[in-house]
Amino acid sequence: QVQLVESGGGLVQPGGSLRLSCAASGSIFSIYAMNWYRQAPGKQRELVAAITSGGYTNYTDSVKGRFTISRDNAKNTVYLQMNSLKPEDTAVYYCYSRIATSPSRYYNCWGQGTQVTVSS
Repeated sequence: QVQLVESGGGLVQPGGSLRLSCAASGSIFSIYAMNWYRQAPGKQRELVAAITSGGYTNYTDSVKGRFTISRDNAKNTVYLQMNSLKPEDTAVYYCYSRIATSPSRYYNCWGQGTQVTVSS
């Protein structure tokens, strides 16, 4: 069994910063790309940022230049550094990854979500 656990959300003023973390645990053989999604009230869940096991990154246009995704493969952890936050960044942020427990078995895992609220 494997799981993803997020932390680091909270309330921040516009222009502020937050750092989200997502740690994978369990019987891990390998971890594919690690991703951050978000879902605002009344909106569909959207991909915010992704990072491959080799460190290649991708961002949705609205966060480019403000958010940075990184990962520590030794700790099975992915981070999302969010700077210059805007009220429209308010959402529940979810971590997602495909995690293999053996060469032939893998699970699509979602974290429980962490609330980010940007408000004055």
